Amino acid sequence: MHIKVGDLVVYPAHGVGRVESVEEKPKNNDGTGLVVLRILDNGMQIMIPARNLKEVGLRRLITKKEVNVLYEQLKQPPVIMEASNWNRRHRHYLDKLKTGAISDVCDVLRELMTMRGEKELSFGERKLLDTARALLIKEVAMVTNRNEERISQELDSFFPPPKASTA
Repeated sequence: MHIKVGDLVVYPAHGVGRVESVEEKPKNNDGTGLVVLRILDNGMQIMIPARNLKEVGLRRLITKKEVNVLYEQLKQPPVIMEASNWNRRHRHYLDKLKTGAISDVCDVLRELMTMRGEKELSFGERKLLDTARALLIKEVAMVTNRNEERISQELDSFFPPPKASTA
């Protein structure tokens, strides 16, 4: 993957970041340069050895055309891991988010949003839902150059409203 300073990329489970520097010459002892990212949502700085970009799942933003594919994927019925306990589902969703693949993030969002319409989610599931939503909203907003609130409303329109709390 060839990247340059200023490029927008997606770092798995953290979201959209801007490349701040690309050090071609080795600055550390392992003989490789570093790519330095700044995550847009929280300002976190991430340093990745240049040779590991593919292994960590760093990728370019999706295209405007891919946004439509993503929306169609979100409208499909989910395959929810009903037979497993919440802990197993949590690990499964976390592993999907860590891949960084937009289709995996979509799957997590779709499954958790659908479950949220049927029952109250556990604390961990709500956190994962929030993470998946934030990742998708930020990337789609960046790609389409639209307001994040509008993207959030569009995503919500694909799913049933949350199950009312019994407390």
